[in-house]
Formats: sequence, C-alpha cells, structure tokens
Amino acid sequence: MPTPATAFLTADLDADFGVMISASHNAAPDNGIKFFARGGHKLDDAIEDAIEAAMGGPKLAPVGAGVGHVTRFADAEDRYIVHLLGSLPNRLDGLKVVVDCAHGAAAGVSPQVFKDAGAEVIVIGADPDGLNINDGYGSTHLSALQAAVLEHGADLGVAHDGDADRCLAVDAAGTIVDGDQIMAILALSMKERGQLARNTLVATVMSNLGLKIAMKEHGIEMIETKVGDRYVLEEIRAKGYTLGGEQSGHVIFSQYATTGDGILTGLKIAAEMNRKGKSLAELAAVMQVYPQILINVPGVDKTRTDSDEEVQAMVRECEADLHGTGRVLLRASGTEQLVRVMVEAADEGTAKSWAERIARVVEQRLSIK
Repeated sequence: MPTPATAFLTADLDADFGVMISASHNAAPDNGIKFFARGGHKLDDAIEDAIEAAMGGPKLAPVGAGVGHVTRFADAEDRYIVHLLGSLPNRLDGLKVVVDCAHGAAAGVSPQVFKDAGAEVIVIGADPDGLNINDGYGSTHLSALQAAVLEHGADLGVAHDGDADRCLAVDAAGTIVDGDQIMAILALSMKERGQLARNTLVATVMSNLGLKIAMKEHGIEMIETKVGDRYVLEEIRAKGYTLGGEQSGHVIFSQYATTGDGILTGLKIAAEMNRKGKSLAELAAVMQVYPQILINVPGVDKTRTDSDEEVQAMVRECEADLHGTGRVLLRASGTEQLVRVMVEAADEGTAKSWAERIARVVEQRLSIK
C-alpha cells in the first residue's frame, strides 16, 4: 500500500498513529520507516528523534492486558481508490496512459484507479518481489517509461517512486515533465477553477527559475521554502494554501491529502489534459525550463559559506553577469560536510561555466583537508 494511502487511512479511520515501511525512492537495502500522527500528518522532528532514541534503549515488551491485537483491514486499498476517484474533476476516457509503478507500492493501486477513471492503461514496473523496488524503473529511472510511451503511442506516462508519494511524467514524444512543470500546469488549472487558495503556490528554493517566472506572468505568487516536502507542507498548513511541492515530484494537494501523493498527482495531470483537450507538451509549455547545473563540493566547512567574502564576491559577480536572467544558490548539506552549488541561466553553457567557477572558489576557500 502506498505511503499516501497510509496517511489518508490514518486520518480517515481516526487512528492514533500510522506506520509505513518502505525504501521510498531508494534501493531495497535502504528500507526505512515513515510515521504519521493522528490526522495523517508526518510526525514532528522532535518526536521522531525520541522514537529513534527509544529504539536503541531497553525493549519493554507488554504483557497480559497490555498486549495489543492485530486486525487485517481487507478493503484498505479500495477505500483509498474511492478517495482518489472522488478528487477528480472529470474522467480520463480517451487517454492512453503508461503507468510505471517502480516495482513498489503503487502496483496494486495506480493502474487500477487509472482504469476506473476511464483511461486505457499500459503497466510497467509492477512486479515487486521485495528486492527490486526502484530497480531500473520508477521516477528515478525514467528511460523505461520513455521507451514504453513511444512503443505504445501513449498520450502520457506517469512514474511513481517505490512508495508512490512522487510522480514525474513523460509526454507523447518521450520528453520528461518534472515536478516544477507539473506544479505549473496544476497551479494554473486550480486558479482557473477557483481552487488555488490565496492565488499562491508553495515550492522550494531548488525549484526552477522558470517556474517562478511563469507563475508571476499568470498572477500567481510563489513562496519558497527550504528543500524537503516537510517544509512545503508546514507552509501550506500554516497559511492555508492548497498546492505545493518539489521538483522531484512530491506534490501536495491539501484539499485531498496530508502528504505528497504521486498517484493523485498523475490522475490530476491526466484529468487536466482531458479537461483542456490539450497534450501534455502543450500544457507544459506554460513554463520555460532554465538549464540548472548542480555541483557538490565535499570536504569543506559548510558553516562558512555565507561569511566567506571571496565566495560571496564570486556569487555577486555571477549574479551581476546574469542580469536577472538566472540565479545562484549555495546550500549546505544537512548531513555531510558538503556544499551544493546551483546555477541557473538562460543557456546551459553559461550556467555550467559559472557553477564550475564558484565551486572552485568554494573548494579553495572552505576546504578542511
């Protein structure tokens, strides 16, 4: 069962707690646990840290009346499918869709709900064996989906990750449509239908500059958070927004979900294609994707990124050269002694040249070797 289904059912059943065991978008050895609090929202960091600490302590096994019981919930997936279908503004009749389930949790749900909504469905990556999750399929390996879309002459391809909280898409020509483009399409759709709360989209600092420009051109404000769907959701909940997400394909529709939902996202894309009578390529053209070059610089003192004058001087020089047609972002890793250098520009050569120059200065000035 997908992660967003667990979140939905935690809320729908008024459960105290939800637990999802999954490798998410990673390989099987990276299996982990995701927790949901009452209402279906992810736990606060502090509570997760406390649980992790307790797992390393003494194991206190309950006895007698303290022992709980397990009840199998037979129609969990069916209840989730009904919820997904109820979120659609229109049916998907006439669309041919390839669904890539990443050999993961989407396999039992996504193909079925697309069929129930009226689409003709071709399924790939839907044979999970517990070890092949995300192996050559899914949102981190899109070549299989691109090939299948072209082979079958499909209108649309959607790829989930292993636990189905992400969705990336492929148009009829095999061109990838990423999370930023998906958000652009859906923000315009929701604004047109009066569903985009406060005319605002919530994205992260890593979202493409083209998304921000496209939103401004259509009278939509874009708020940027730190990287991570947790921070997007925090902003959505704090201000009552209805749409947000990440370039990676985490998209949150707060009217229908408490977390990113890749199956819901795929359905919304397909529904918009049918509603507008346009191809995915035509819809995605609302946004120009700026070349985005990312270089990781390891072995540096990430705490000095903002204070080193030579690093900041190089950033200012780059920004002056771009004349507002690009941007620079230096971001310290949260888990490693590493700085990520990201440069966007109107052409890839310019972005690459500046990213390499800034990365060299970061390495020279901040090295801790």
